[in-house]
Amino acid sequence: MSKTKLNVAVVGATGAVGEQIIGLLEKRDFPIDKLKLLSSARSAGSRVTFKGQEITVEEAGPDSFEGIDIALFSAGGDVSKELAPHAVRYGAVCIDNTNAFRMDPNTPLVVPEVNESKINEHQGVIANPNCSTIQMVAALKPLYDRYGISRIIVSTYQAVSGAGARAIDEMKRQTKEVLEGNDANPDILPVGSLPVKHQIAFNAIPQIDKFQDNGYTLEEMKMIRETKKILDDESVLVTATCVRIPVVYGHSESVYVELKEDYNMDDIRSLLSDAPGITLVDDPANQLYPLATDAAGKNDVFVGRLRRDLTNERGLNLWIVSDNLLKGAAWNAVQIAEIIAANKSK
Repeated sequence: MSKTKLNVAVVGATGAVGEQIIGLLEKRDFPIDKLKLLSSARSAGSRVTFKGQEITVEEAGPDSFEGIDIALFSAGGDVSKELAPHAVRYGAVCIDNTNAFRMDPNTPLVVPEVNESKINEHQGVIANPNCSTIQMVAALKPLYDRYGISRIIVSTYQAVSGAGARAIDEMKRQTKEVLEGNDANPDILPVGSLPVKHQIAFNAIPQIDKFQDNGYTLEEMKMIRETKKILDDESVLVTATCVRIPVVYGHSESVYVELKEDYNMDDIRSLLSDAPGITLVDDPANQLYPLATDAAGKNDVFVGRLRRDLTNERGLNLWIVSDNLLKGAAWNAVQIAEIIAANKSK
């Protein structure tokens, strides 16, 4: 059966995630008839090569989506809130990579390995979860299905690329400044819009996004709320501490999970080895475990350092690593788009 070719728009085409999305669409030979690349006025007019042809980036506006079948948004929550309704009005399915619609009860929040069936429930918009949430729930889903989960405690070690290209540049500049014996001069991290800035070079910053009234950051609350929504289980207790570290690509997570039933470690390994999108790297005798440097540039979620908790026989500790711009953003969105395309070809 031949694939139905679709008209696709990428909003935020010149950003880090947008570039990854375009690269994946080409690498995966996504069935595209026409590709429209959209951005802010500042980046409009630039040219991007796709399958050997140059495409001029256009300024995104309310009327940019006529004839578009799938629109992949990665240009910030305000842009998504403004333009996604217009894309839906023109008949496009929007796959949104921002926080704009994630907790909207009418918007599916989808990780294909976890809740693919939710894609069919969309009303025009499908939300991509937060990058740190995606890799955790992808790894925990086979355990949840087999044993049930009562509690999750997660501490993240997140790459600076999650804060954008300027944060990467700042980390590299500060590293050079410190190595040369000079003061690091922070002006981006932890949050660009807040007045206080902290050095990221040779440091760990226990703040990602703004603090909420309960003392947690928005990033931490995203993980808590999104995990419950994706698993469709409000009874799962989740707490998170999110930390920015001087790594360019790849979020790492230390996860403690309490299962509802006694478990067998061999079964845990088997479940993870067989799970879609998961690569088990767990050979501590040979110092083999997931590393951000190994995960960078790969679509899978990597899991290792499996060990039974010493104080709770149903407690399990895991180390979960994934490329935050790929599985944590672009690849998850393209996976959803591929499922939509496959359904249109049936």
